[in-house]
Amino acid sequence: MTKPSAKSHPQALIESAFALGVPRDYGRARGLRLVREPVRLAQIGRDTQGREQYLAPRAARAWRRMRDAAARDNIELEIVSAFRSVEYQLGILRRKLDRGQSMDQILRVSAAPGYSEHHTGRALDVTTPGYAALETEFERSPAFAWLRINAQLYKFALSYPRGNRHGIAYEPWHWCWHATHP
Repeated sequence: MTKPSAKSHPQALIESAFALGVPRDYGRARGLRLVREPVRLAQIGRDTQGREQYLAPRAARAWRRMRDAAARDNIELEIVSAFRSVEYQLGILRRKLDRGQSMDQILRVSAAPGYSEHHTGRALDVTTPGYAALETEFERSPAFAWLRINAQLYKFALSYPRGNRHGIAYEPWHWCWHATHP
């Protein structure tokens, strides 16, 4: 599948984020690089809200293998979100600002548009039945324990452990595929 076309050029969207208050030195200060969106995406199934989700083709194959291996061990991994465009990330930023959150609060829990691993089509947020999505309680789940032991076999890594160098809040649900494991 080819990625749906963006309505705006990614650089223009990133400039919009700067205009909203994302610091211009955000990437350097946080140790994050601007990332490109993939040209192709592959369907990986529906998320917990019933929406179709996508990853870059190689990451999608690795996700399917990992999800199936977990299932063989009686662990159910559910998708919360996967690929997000720069445009979508900008929308998240705007909605949070509209709800009265400060830019500093937002950037502690969400990467700025252009810098999110979700843009690469290699990252996904996961949960498991019985645990609230996008909450640290996921770390107490059998699914998280399984991922901690097995994710690296499928080249997935936890991106934001406690005290990570990027200054992003601990996210036990956020895993990113790397062609070569970090």
